[in-house]
Amino acid sequence: MSNIIKIDNISSPELIPYAASNEVQLKHFYEPELGIFIAESPKVIRLALDAEYEPISLLIEQKYINGQAADIVQRCGNVPIYTAESSVLTEITGFKLTQGVLCAMKRRPLPTVEEICRNAARIVVLEDVMNQTNVGAIIRSAAALDIDAVLLTPSCSDPLYRRSVRVSMGNVFKIPWTYFEYGSPDYILKLKQMEFITAAMALHSNTVDIDDKNLCQEKKIAVILGTEGEGLRNSTIENCDYTVKIPMARGVDSLNVAAASAVAFWQLRKNIM
Repeated sequence: MSNIIKIDNISSPELIPYAASNEVQLKHFYEPELGIFIAESPKVIRLALDAEYEPISLLIEQKYINGQAADIVQRCGNVPIYTAESSVLTEITGFKLTQGVLCAMKRRPLPTVEEICRNAARIVVLEDVMNQTNVGAIIRSAAALDIDAVLLTPSCSDPLYRRSVRVSMGNVFKIPWTYFEYGSPDYILKLKQMEFITAAMALHSNTVDIDDKNLCQEKKIAVILGTEGEGLRNSTIENCDYTVKIPMARGVDSLNVAAASAVAFWQLRKNIM
């Protein structure tokens, strides 16, 4: 039987995860244990459950309990299910729930870089990408266009932050990802030790086009993407095997990093199908 708890105010401490605006605090919610994250919308929550993330509680608009979220309520077993009318939920979360369902879930230990790269042929590395929307969009494209894994440098935004999860359309739960360790040796060297050819996406001298024949024939490629504006570090570009550009028309100098990632993934995918 479902553990449904009707609420009419925002004072309950159990609702703190849903009202918290600082997602770093959620990430460290149970320190020294792993923290939590919030999955938003029925589709995203289902994908997280499919990936065997453990639910802690649900926050649901009352009309959805026996409606579009009925299967989620059943799958979550006896976890607390907090419910109220839309106006109360808006007061708690600070925004209107467009799809009426939030789920607090436990984080899991991340795999090592070596584990998720062991059988990979095409991976993407995000260097210092801090925009949550870009992180989510890149992960969505990576999952859709047959990239095997996503690696992030320590300063990147967390893929389990709410906006990243939402923008990824839950695909953050479909593709392996992890961080390079803090204080680890140069990550480009680590990639080369795992026999990846490294391709820096950058507007720089000595570039090759994304459809370069030699690049596309490489058996193991790591596509390196940098943050908006500043792009990749000069040291990263200098240490990569290729510096790669997407040819532009009409004098446009570049694409948004998320759009550029989709173009690169598609071009490299076509040549290994």
